[in-house]
Amino acid sequence: MNILVIGATRGTGKAVVTAALAQGHRVRAFARSAADLALSEGLEPWPGDATNTADLGRALAGQDAVVMVLGIKESLAMLWRPVTLFSEATQALVPLMEAQGPRRLIAVTGIGAGDSAAALSGPERLGHRVIFSQPYRDKTRQEEIIRASTLDWTLIRPTILTHNRASHRYRVLTDPGDWRMGVISRADVAGYILRALGDDTTIGTAPVLAR
Repeated sequence: MNILVIGATRGTGKAVVTAALAQGHRVRAFARSAADLALSEGLEPWPGDATNTADLGRALAGQDAVVMVLGIKESLAMLWRPVTLFSEATQALVPLMEAQGPRRLIAVTGIGAGDSAAALSGPERLGHRVIFSQPYRDKTRQEEIIRASTLDWTLIRPTILTHNRASHRYRVLTDPGDWRMGVISRADVAGYILRALGDDTTIGTAPVLAR
């Protein structure tokens, strides 16, 4: 497949790029810092701003699917400063995909976004409210934009992310009654993303991923 990865140079996005290339996919790696990526077979670095429609429109050309894995740098300022990156980038991307394709979109948000917030325990909910309130409010807005679209979407909600190697032993929790906090490696999240791209039964689902 030709896969556009938005947020390709850090964290889970970087893990998606690595895993996709290992499976023989062609990856267009979209990020502000994409020019710094080392060249390798199948990789096309694509510098751009995820909130800029012109940058996104050019990047979508010729792609079969989009994986949106945006992140922000954690800082004390996110305790009070509004976060808008996730919703702004999604609002820029979705109409372009609806108009010109591709139709397949996978977006990584996290447990605590949207209706998955109900799965958090009291202490977990308090931690989210105190520390991650602003980012997760915006991730919820991001999910709402995607759900309202006509795209073939999947929302992926990992639990606490680690830098461990892929274990291939994790749970894909699609039933809200099973949702719970846990941990999962970025490599395992990347593995599930690529699995979901080849599985149409994941369209319209929003699983929580946890070990």
